[in-house]
Amino acid sequence: MLKALCGSAILYSIISISNLANADDSAKNTAKLPIKPFIAEYNIIHKADPVGKGIRQLKHLENGNYEFSYNTQIDWLIFSDTREEASIVSYDGKNLIPSQYDFKREGTGRDKKQQWLYNIPNNHIVDASKTKTKEFYIDLPEGIQDKLSYHLQHRVNLINNPQQKDSSFSVINTSGKVKNYTYKYDGEEDLMLPYGLVNTVRFKRVKNKRTTMIWFAPELNYLLVKLYQKKGSFEQFEAQLVSVKVTD
Repeated sequence: MLKALCGSAILYSIISISNLANADDSAKNTAKLPIKPFIAEYNIIHKADPVGKGIRQLKHLENGNYEFSYNTQIDWLIFSDTREEASIVSYDGKNLIPSQYDFKREGTGRDKKQQWLYNIPNNHIVDASKTKTKEFYIDLPEGIQDKLSYHLQHRVNLINNPQQKDSSFSVINTSGKVKNYTYKYDGEEDLMLPYGLVNTVRFKRVKNKRTTMIWFAPELNYLLVKLYQKKGSFEQFEAQLVSVKVTD
C-alpha cells in the first residue's frame, strides 16, 4: 500500500542527508561495473533530417557510485527542446541500485524539473521536485530501476549474459508508481551509422503505446548505438551513434 506524506523544507534537508549517507554506505560495498566510464555522442534525426544532438555519459564518482546521464538538444523549425536526465546508482554485482534521479526539460511549451531520492533497502522514496517534498513507502521489487538507469541495466544484463533474449524491468515512474518495461529480442542487424558499420542485436519494447526499438553493439561492449521511437504513423525521433570515447 502506497502512503504519501507531505514534508517541510527542514524534512527535505534531513531526508537528503539521510539518503546521501545511505548512498555512501552502500558505495563502500559496491561492485565494479563491467562498463568503463564513457561519453557517447548521437545524432537526433526526425524524418531523415538531423535536428539535434544527444550525449550519453557514464562517470565513476569519488564515493564509488556511478552517474549515468543522457542529454539532448533538439531544434526543428520553431520547436526547441533541451533535456537533461541523470541517475546516481551503485552496483551489487548483478543489479544497479538507484539512489537519485534528476530530470529537467526546457524549450517550446511548458518547462519541467524533477528530482527523486531513493533508499531502496528501506522501500523509501522521496519526491523532492516541489517546495513541499513527499515521501513514499512502497514495496519495491528486487532489481528496481528508475526511468534512466534501466537502460544501463539492460546493457549490463547483455554483457553478463549475451545469450539473453528477452528482458523485463521494474521501473519507478515519475508519479512514484512501479511499472513493468518488457523488451523482446528482435534479431541481429548490420547498421551503417555515422560512427561506421556495426553489427547489432535489436530489441523491441512490447505492450506500449509507442513503438520503441533499440540496438546494442556487441563489439562495443553492448553500447546502445541506435534508438527509434514512433507513435502511430508519426515518427518521433531516432538517435544514431556518432562517436564514443572511454574516459577512464
